[in-house]
Amino acid sequence: MSTTTSHTPPESEGQSDGGAAGHGTRPARLIHNEATTEIPVHLLFRDDPDPVKVPLRPAVVGRRQGTGEQPRQRRPVPVRRRPLPEVDPELAERPARVLPGAAGLLAGACGLTGCLATTWWAGLLPSLAAQALRLPVHTGAGLGPAQWAAYAGAGLLGACGFGGLARGRTGRAWVLGLFGRYRGTVRRTGLLWVNPLVLRRRADVRLRHWRSEAMPAADPDGMALRVVVLVVWRVRDTARALLGIEDHETYLRECVEAALARVPVEPTGGTRGGPTAAGDALTRLVATETAPVGVEVFSVQPVRVDYAPEVAAAVHRRRIAALDARQRATMLTSVVDSVEDTVTRLTMRGLVELDDYERKVLVRDLTVAFCSGRGEPV
Repeated sequence: MSTTTSHTPPESEGQSDGGAAGHGTRPARLIHNEATTEIPVHLLFRDDPDPVKVPLRPAVVGRRQGTGEQPRQRRPVPVRRRPLPEVDPELAERPARVLPGAAGLLAGACGLTGCLATTWWAGLLPSLAAQALRLPVHTGAGLGPAQWAAYAGAGLLGACGFGGLARGRTGRAWVLGLFGRYRGTVRRTGLLWVNPLVLRRRADVRLRHWRSEAMPAADPDGMALRVVVLVVWRVRDTARALLGIEDHETYLRECVEAALARVPVEPTGGTRGGPTAAGDALTRLVATETAPVGVEVFSVQPVRVDYAPEVAAAVHRRRIAALDARQRATMLTSVVDSVEDTVTRLTMRGLVELDDYERKVLVRDLTVAFCSGRGEPV
């Protein structure tokens, strides 16, 4: 008896498998456009003593429209604000050299006396004037080079003496400059003598206040406002305020307007501090901005805060609705407490015996009665 063994090639096995699949024995492949590789069963359950660990990297997920994926989380880039340019460090206030006013008066009197004496020397002084001054009558030789030189010296002395007189007042200062160079500041009061060749600029160093016009601003919710602020300030460094900047008063106004654009202002009655907190923030910000130019700011306080005309009507309606809702909630709470107290007292004292239906009816009637009574105008 002989046994016949037949070996089927792999190609024929694949064909027979395909044929069997057509008869329902093996499911057809779902992926037709890619090649698949069969994995032996014994390899799936093989024990690997030292499995290789593959490091996993967090995937970066980007936002795609309509996919429902989380947006990419980006770290916010801090905005670095450029510092203000520094004023010339050598431009700082320092006292100027001046003399008392008596020195100028003395020099002017000497110059005037010298001119009078030269006139008498030249013989040009009238006899009546000489007699009034108790001077002997002198017949001079007229105006010569010596007389003209004496006239020039005496006149120059008198002009410098009287021309350099200045009056220093309390709360005012003089900023002196000679040929474009800062020579110092005079804060002294009374009659002074200042070099008549220097250029004098008056500075007001008193404590001053400025009430602005209505400036644009915004509240914490971004609603447009019109704010009037009161600024209390003074000039601390006269050299920087008058020479380091073109116009320190205009610069102060623009700093206040820029601060209002950055600091939210809440109207009176808000829950976030109101105008007081905004005033403190404005004061710190404006004082920091104006310090390099010699201006000292003590207070920047909003004195009037109004909503802009384009949003005032909408904000008014929203406030009325909020007040109405608050009043309704308060009234409803009071009515519920009153109904509960009434029903509890009636049942606890044994005045009535109520089942569930009667209790519901009583609660409804009492609620309607109390709400009607609360809704009537006083």
